[in-house]
Amino acid sequence: MVKQLRSSRNVLRRMPAIALALSMSFAAVSPVAAQSLTDRFKSLFGGKSDEPAPPKPAPAPGQPAEDDLDCPQVTVRAGASTYAVGAAGKPAVGNEIRFQASITKMARECSRSSVGITARIGIQGRVIAGPAGAPATVEVPLRVAVVQGGVGEKVIASKAYRTTVEMSEGGSVPFTFIVEDLAYPTPSAASADSYVFYVGFDPQALSPEPKARKKK
Repeated sequence: MVKQLRSSRNVLRRMPAIALALSMSFAAVSPVAAQSLTDRFKSLFGGKSDEPAPPKPAPAPGQPAEDDLDCPQVTVRAGASTYAVGAAGKPAVGNEIRFQASITKMARECSRSSVGITARIGIQGRVIAGPAGAPATVEVPLRVAVVQGGVGEKVIASKAYRTTVEMSEGGSVPFTFIVEDLAYPTPSAASADSYVFYVGFDPQALSPEPKARKKK
């Protein structure tokens, strides 16, 4: 009986230490690591992580399930990760920089459509005012493309976009842009792994589109 009482007291004494160890182990788990892919997409695309995801439509006859759909990785195109604009008639270097934009985060998801595959590409970035002073609003030119990599790189689809960013007195403003309409034919099983989404800044997206010639 005495031994049982001593054993019970020892267990009670160890309980606070065990509880402390467990709390420390849970605290060591990074919130980012614990965040699911669905939560990250909802956070990026403006949804709430605690909202239930909408049910996916049933696949068409002869088509694989949505979970089997290959969605290429998204990355920033080399040389297109930043976009700087200088003062009128001057290069965007040093004290002549009016503002500079950069891409900080990306995400993507794919779904089947009548065309084949339609991708949603989320882009987050930041515009920072330069020494020459940024305007009140900034036009940010973007381009998103799906490319089949390999020895001879092949552009499957490419679209240019613009988004307007209103600058603040602090001179550092985040922006978010979501591409909803990038569609391309479903790749074959052999080539699907070589597909990639490229995003980046494209100053040509700010150029006005050429007017169609009138027929006589």
